[in-house]
Amino acid sequence: FFKFSVNISILIVAVVIFLLVLHRNFLGLSDFLKRELSDSNPLGLQPIDFIPAAPQRLADERNDKEISVVIAASDERLGGAIAAMNSIYRHTRSNVVFHIVTMNDTVDHLRLWLSNTALKNLRYRILDFDPRVLDGKVQVDPQKADTLKPLTFARFYLPSLVPHAEKAIYVDDDIIVQDDILELYNTPLKPGHAAAFSDDCDSTTNKVAVRGAGNQYNYIGFLDYKKETIRKLAMKANTCSFNPGVFVANLTEWKLQNITKQLEKWMALNVAEELYSRTLAGSITTPPLLIVFYKQHSSIDPMWNVRHLGSSAGKRYSPQFVKAAKLLHWNGHFKPWGRTASYAEVWEKWYVPDPTGKFSLIRRHSEAYEAK
Repeated sequence: FFKFSVNISILIVAVVIFLLVLHRNFLGLSDFLKRELSDSNPLGLQPIDFIPAAPQRLADERNDKEISVVIAASDERLGGAIAAMNSIYRHTRSNVVFHIVTMNDTVDHLRLWLSNTALKNLRYRILDFDPRVLDGKVQVDPQKADTLKPLTFARFYLPSLVPHAEKAIYVDDDIIVQDDILELYNTPLKPGHAAAFSDDCDSTTNKVAVRGAGNQYNYIGFLDYKKETIRKLAMKANTCSFNPGVFVANLTEWKLQNITKQLEKWMALNVAEELYSRTLAGSITTPPLLIVFYKQHSSIDPMWNVRHLGSSAGKRYSPQFVKAAKLLHWNGHFKPWGRTASYAEVWEKWYVPDPTGKFSLIRRHSEAYEAK
């Protein structure tokens, strides 16, 4: 009987050891699969600042659901990013975490602006973007090297910016939000779609404001259909383009489809073959997105990207329409912090003055308020 008991004990110990080894191997396999599914972390996207928890008062007042919002913040446009974040924060009770992508020389300025103003309770994470990640992927004209804005490509690397999120919102710095960002976050994405954009042809913005714009809002406005590489894609030239300044991303799907790698492929091909249109497209970030997401994206409510406010100094919209918009977008040359811009007074309501005094509004107030 004693010998039988010893054998049972040895057997139990052996089974326990086997289960422990099996569990350890399973965890290792799980980590390996996660690494395989993730886009490789590009050079330079490293967190340098993170506020992990909101103050208890805010935690009690706001919902627990965490919403990741990615925004790029360059030094010369830092006031825009500040106003955008403030408008998002003030219109929601959700637990928003801002992932602010910037360059080394802007970090101290940004941190001071956030910590010494009414924005000190924002939850945020600052990431430094190293432009070397773009080497070989962006064609730079030596005479116009200063016109390259590396941070405009930050949106291509979303899974590296918010590695633990399943979903994220990307917004440009020239926007103001007038409703709860939770609604935009909850935009339904169709199965297999990694992102949702606002289409140019069918949007409320287009119907209200843009008439006779021609093919500026079609694929032919951004891609050179004379190039064989583009023709082989069999993408219809009159396909409606979309605006990549505001979008919702399913990061799980993004990683599964290796969207970042696809975008980098088309960036490199453009360097070699000059695939982008030289006539109407001012953006070098839009064409690769149009290619990769051709008929493979969902749509956001057009009121969540009412744009072209920066296309001219004149007012394209009625005050009633601007008030009803959920997100206002000053894409174009006329920024609301500049000399002239339509509805700059709406933007300024959310602007938080720079405590360092480096960023100042240069627009002429008399011009901005004349048409009120």
